[in-house]
Amino acid sequence: MKTKLFVCFLLICGSIFAQNKYPVVDQINLTDYKAGSVNKIWLQLGDDGFSNPILIPVIIAKGSSEGEVIGLTASIHGNELNGIPIIQNVIASLDATKMKGTVVAIPGLNPLAIANNQREFIDLQDLNRLFPGKKDGNRSQQMAYQIAQKIIPLLNYHVDLHTASFGRVNSLYGRGDMKDDTLSTMLRILDPDIIVSNKGVASFGEASGLTMRAYAISKGVKSITLEYGNPQVYQADMIERGTKGVTDLLKWLGFTQGTVTVPPARNVCSKSYWIFTQKGGYLDVLVDLGQKVKKGDHIGILKDPFGAVVEEVNAPEDGVVIGKSSNPVNISGGRIIHLGILE
Repeated sequence: MKTKLFVCFLLICGSIFAQNKYPVVDQINLTDYKAGSVNKIWLQLGDDGFSNPILIPVIIAKGSSEGEVIGLTASIHGNELNGIPIIQNVIASLDATKMKGTVVAIPGLNPLAIANNQREFIDLQDLNRLFPGKKDGNRSQQMAYQIAQKIIPLLNYHVDLHTASFGRVNSLYGRGDMKDDTLSTMLRILDPDIIVSNKGVASFGEASGLTMRAYAISKGVKSITLEYGNPQVYQADMIERGTKGVTDLLKWLGFTQGTVTVPPARNVCSKSYWIFTQKGGYLDVLVDLGQKVKKGDHIGILKDPFGAVVEEVNAPEDGVVIGKSSNPVNISGGRIIHLGILE
């Protein structure tokens, strides 16, 4: 028992020491930071149940000359981790003394969910459906409000890094308004396999608020979303592609030196939606990520515990498979595939 208590004590002390290595701030004032420097801070977004601050890690790379500000955010959903090493790699590659403007990078926007290995905030609400939040709202509404007030106003550009959630897998795809020339080019430089053209309205989910991207856009920020693969894992190929894409984007926007060739857009979709089971059972998804399907193509089969087929599912229209279920066990209303409708 004494050994266990001592280990717990060391873990607590280690956590406190790790936080105290970097300054804790309640607000970010970019004029406080020296030109040509990289700064690591903790930003407070409310308090936890022990009256300790809820802290998110923020890295501020401030160039030697004045310019615009780009935000890089990852893990607003706590199980979406591929964006964290992408941000870490990008920051490690920067020489702030040769930069113009400022990069505000947040490798972990939902710390309580990350620590709990879960998608949602501590009250099981989806933070990315609650913007702009409420100053005097419930727990998740206040967290969204803090993000909306303390981070979004700093930015001119924004890339929000996501992955699929539990029980699903994703292609590398982007979301943004392809009718906006800047957003279209930002997406093309990041080179996703599929692009869903929209203005930030959530394609699914029950909460009535805006996504962070939609809220940022409403405030004049040029914001896009990239989905990098699968939940609760690091995927080397996704991380490599994401690092290159964001690094190239910084060049194109003029934050760093160098030239970039803008690739053509691939597989642009005018809309997308999930197809759901009508019955319950064990699901076998019969199509692959990125596969193009025709109306009537067989995309899934559902069997009961004895192996009898209870439902066969066909594509309702032509499209491309953006994401799909990876969990065979489904009740009625289970996800099958995320179908993009090509322009």
